[in-house]
Amino acid sequence: MHSEILDAVHRALAEDIGSGDVTSQACVPADCRASGYFLARQSMVLAGVDLLAIIYEARGGVEELKLLHRDGDRLTEGDRIATVRGPARTLLECERVALNFLQRLSGVATLAHEFACLVEGTGCKMLDTRKTTPGLRRLEKAAAAAGGVTNHRMGLFDAILIKNNHIAAAGGVRQAMENSRAAGLPIEIEVRALDELHEALACGATHLLLDNLSPQQAAAWIHMVNGRATVELSGGIDLDNVRSYAETGADFVSSGAITHSAKAVDISFRLELL
Repeated sequence: MHSEILDAVHRALAEDIGSGDVTSQACVPADCRASGYFLARQSMVLAGVDLLAIIYEARGGVEELKLLHRDGDRLTEGDRIATVRGPARTLLECERVALNFLQRLSGVATLAHEFACLVEGTGCKMLDTRKTTPGLRRLEKAAAAAGGVTNHRMGLFDAILIKNNHIAAAGGVRQAMENSRAAGLPIEIEVRALDELHEALACGATHLLLDNLSPQQAAAWIHMVNGRATVELSGGIDLDNVRSYAETGADFVSSGAITHSAKAVDISFRLELL
């Protein structure tokens, strides 16, 4: 498991438990054992289930943990996600952190699946963005992938995406592209006006980001590109209009909503004494 994910889990546990779960310590005997299960209370695409083992291990471990489904599985209301058996205090103190991760990440995966389904058959791929919860990007992008979308760059370090402010700071489209080539990384450039589009193509751009166009405008611009570069569309793309954008001939459409606007799904944890 990636160190960023382990760190996120440990920070979440420390945030919630702090110096100890005073309620469980006060009312539950230390030697009490229990079993429990995680239950889907709505239809969803599951994500984050592998975190359960990390969560319990961080708090001393449990006797048994069975994952009944995997990330990317489509669940319906009433499906059991996982079962666990061990010290009752451990199950209780881990309950909220486990649910927070499962509910949030499955919410991302479920919304991602909706987007992915809407672009099926168009030849266009759905991308996520960097609009993620601080500290949870790797987890949220994994959840988006579990839902069926393609991950865009992980951060500022693994690909070059020249946006409007970079163009302004560099002194123009041509200068921004010429400055970037020495890095030896893939280069994508955002264009917002026709003169920028033509200049980017004249400079040899091979990957264009067309931002904040209507589907009709996007189709016209893509026609002008005429296959000279791959095209990504972004800006204001949601479940209501993503199909229209995907049908313009674009190679990719991206939406920050997949991660920044996903609604947590309903998952519960049921505990029983042994």
